[in-house]
Amino acid sequence: MDATLSNIPVMCLVSPSGVPGSKGTFDKLEAKLPSLKKRKFYGVLDGTPEHGTYRACVGILDGDNPTALGLETWTIPGGKYARAKIADWEKNLDKIGPAFDELLKQYTLDPTRPTIEFYRSQEELFLFLPVT
Repeated sequence: MDATLSNIPVMCLVSPSGVPGSKGTFDKLEAKLPSLKKRKFYGVLDGTPEHGTYRACVGILDGDNPTALGLETWTIPGGKYARAKIADWEKNLDKIGPAFDELLKQYTLDPTRPTIEFYRSQEELFLFLPVT
């Protein structure tokens, strides 16, 4: 399934150890926020899982002060993406890589944009693969 995303302004932290450090980076990001309510969270990978830059991101809300929170700002690039969904994602983290691999078999990757994990809820995770 295809989706067209708009640019998404976010606050983020870069994982010091790439994808393997993503959970710890999300824990640090969440600890900096006064509340998690009404927040949209994204995991964004520029490059490959082995050699890319992984960012734990949260959408910016009115009133947020990224500098005061100790977070950098960034924009997730919009455009055309192929989409997949993983239900009950906390119990299925091992399915993220294979789901992206399946999308890569069906679509042509646009390597100029990152792959995106959108944590819609505790139950739903949407994966977005940038496509040409």
